[in-house]
Amino acid sequence: MRSKFPEPVAVALKATRYQLVRPAGRAVAADKQLQVVSLPIFVLVLIASFVHPAHAITLREVLRTTLDRNPEILQAKSGLEQAAGQRLVFRSVAWPDFEVGVPAGVQYGHRSGESGVKGFAVGRANLEQTLFNMVVPHSLRRGDIEVLIAQQQLNVAVVQQLHAARLAFYAALYNRSLEAIRSEQQQKLRENLSTQKNRLEAGLADRSAVTSATILADEMVPQTEGAQRAYRNAQLNLAQAMGIDPAGSSLPQPDGELKFVPTQVDVEGEIAAALQRRADLKLARLFVHAANEDERIIAADYYPAIVGSIPAEYVPVTGIHRQGSTSKTQDFIGSEVREKAVYTWRVIDNGKVGGAVLRARAARQQNELTCRKLEANVTRELPRIANNIEAIAAREKSLASATAAAEESAQTVKENVTSGLVSPFEYRVTQNGYLRTKSGLLDAIYQHNVALAEWDRATGRYFQFFDETAAPRNSAK
Repeated sequence: MRSKFPEPVAVALKATRYQLVRPAGRAVAADKQLQVVSLPIFVLVLIASFVHPAHAITLREVLRTTLDRNPEILQAKSGLEQAAGQRLVFRSVAWPDFEVGVPAGVQYGHRSGESGVKGFAVGRANLEQTLFNMVVPHSLRRGDIEVLIAQQQLNVAVVQQLHAARLAFYAALYNRSLEAIRSEQQQKLRENLSTQKNRLEAGLADRSAVTSATILADEMVPQTEGAQRAYRNAQLNLAQAMGIDPAGSSLPQPDGELKFVPTQVDVEGEIAAALQRRADLKLARLFVHAANEDERIIAADYYPAIVGSIPAEYVPVTGIHRQGSTSKTQDFIGSEVREKAVYTWRVIDNGKVGGAVLRARAARQQNELTCRKLEANVTRELPRIANNIEAIAAREKSLASATAAAEESAQTVKENVTSGLVSPFEYRVTQNGYLRTKSGLLDAIYQHNVALAEWDRATGRYFQFFDETAAPRNSAK
């Protein structure tokens, strides 16, 4: 009997429903398809909704390169080949066993009516076939599950690495934008310092105004350098996810900028869908099935086994004694073929089989508990992410209006400080406030994109599995 577990036929990376990204094309080149055994994985990659400058890498290209070059994904691919070999091992219990041997040697000694030394060679063959064994159906199913486990391990690795690459891409965009904001602010403060120095030379300001402007400009230096270091670290993380050696090539330059798109999520509907399509849950359930079959394979020793055997011997000469022969009637008299069946049944195992069954049962129960924990975690994780998305959206709305007001106020104070109508301290306060609100708005947009990426991971939207009876992918959107 073959396993009835549904085998994933295709795995597809879908674009998010939140319009985080806009598609640049529905088709993906065939040479970029990821192979699972002999079945293609069609990748409809999350496409960035960014402008495409030259010599920059988009999110789509990041995910494609990650699929092709990430070490964890490549290692998981090789695990498929190992699983295919292990499947043959499990299936071998049902296949016939055929052995051929040609013993040869020299016989010497004396027996009544015989003398001298004789050379001999004997051809032997033996064919064995299992006729009845309770281990056979469970072993066949266990071999199929072994391949399914390797496939799901590959899918889990792909999801994890694509998610890590996506987060690294967002982090690089965020830190680059933050560096640009602080550099722009630093330039404004240097212009203010130059203005205060000119006013001092003209006798329109005192030295304290120049000192205050100098301090304010110098305060931005470590903040800008910190953003630069964070951007380089994000580039390194992105290169690692893409399988790029930083020593042998330049660091990837992310393309575009972060955008905020309002999002509505259906928690209840997504919980039910996530329980069906998440790769890690499928893998956990497969481990439960595998442990169950392992237990049944061990328990098969409780039942009798019948093996059929057909031994054959070809003897080119006569008068050659069998090993252990004590008379001529026990010697070879010519070639022969015999058929026989062997029946074995373990009656008393002294706890050997029973103990192994108990250990396997404990492993199966532990896998069941782990699977239930993962399923229960889905019902807690999705509402938490949904609440986080809602809170970030409210924060972004508040910061957007605050940033517009702070920018207007900072521009008014800048014009007045040039003419000496406001103090440098007030200018410093307004500039710091504008910087905080603008940086906070950027952080809210970044956190919103990260939360949506976490939502896609938690709901299993990176990949979609289909059975053999499922509709073809060309109708999917």
